Amino acid sequence: MAEKSPEVGPEAGCHDGEPMGKKRHLVREEFASVASCDASVAWRYLDENNWEMQRALNAYFERPEEEGTLKRRPESEPGSCVDLTNEETTDSISSKPSTSENPQQEDGSMFSLITWNIDGLDLNNLRERAQAVCSYLALYSPDVIFLQEVIPPYYSYLKKRASSYEIITGHEEGYFTAIMLKKSRVKFKSQEIILFPNTKMMRNLLCVHASVLGNELCLMTSHLESTRGHTKERMNQLKMVLKKMQEAPESASVVFAGDTNLRDQEVTKCGGLPNNILDVWEFLGKPKHCQYTWDTQMNSNLGIPAVCKHRFDRIFFRAAAEGSHIIPQSLDLLGLEKLDCGRFPSDHWGLLCNLDIIL
Repeated sequence: MAEKSPEVGPEAGCHDGEPMGKKRHLVREEFASVASCDASVAWRYLDENNWEMQRALNAYFERPEEEGTLKRRPESEPGSCVDLTNEETTDSISSKPSTSENPQQEDGSMFSLITWNIDGLDLNNLRERAQAVCSYLALYSPDVIFLQEVIPPYYSYLKKRASSYEIITGHEEGYFTAIMLKKSRVKFKSQEIILFPNTKMMRNLLCVHASVLGNELCLMTSHLESTRGHTKERMNQLKMVLKKMQEAPESASVVFAGDTNLRDQEVTKCGGLPNNILDVWEFLGKPKHCQYTWDTQMNSNLGIPAVCKHRFDRIFFRAAAEGSHIIPQSLDLLGLEKLDCGRFPSDHWGLLCNLDIIL
């Protein structure tokens, strides 16, 4: 989330000075919310797994179906998570059948991506909001997905539901970023995590080397330091991102997509983008319909009375020096529909970007 301090969310109250009872209460609530189970069931699995969230969730999801009273709710029941590999979704967002074999994408003429800060730190209506995010991902079935503010339970859901994607994460605890690669289209090669040495918010740069239809890709995502009070650190992190993009092999097309928390004047103060790196929104003519990705006037999730509009979520692109070319073609916002719970999937809008592959 853009303007939320790192102390807000599932890790809040879990520092060494907090009473153990409060820590366990928060962990139990988080488990029950994501697993869609009773608090007593959450307590049992956490207690049996030494209160390690990831291990407990794995045990819960992998248990035998004959455990009658512990059986999960049916996937079609409101509040359950949508399987990304299903052909149809059943939540409040209408969708069309979607499979991992999207003919428009499989012909090789198009490359698609989604970047989204999914606000996993907000536990309110988390199950329904996660369901909605999954529905969007299933609907558009992009080649690559860049996520920010993922928490361990959300990651467990994605691993269970998005079997058609390979998921690479920037961390395993607290909250972190992730890059998801569509297995039928994108071949994973290697990954790298670049640490931000002065971050106060567990931030880093996740890099994944991959290929699509023989085209070399260098994919990057990050959640740069939040709030106005950390402008200097955020600008230093931007410089590190741009440097890493510049250092990528010339044979690769480089895509950075993530929650930058940037204000335009901060980019200017950094000297702007290098000549060979473009901001996709600017390259496409600065379309008004997707100018703001964090808009408290339109998005009421945070309940902020003031009107704040920012283009926090950005996509930077560096073309390959030779061979076939990948060119950005369109940009749209996702998550604009309010859910039955009265909230949006996230306090950020997602970005859907389509790019042409010219052989």
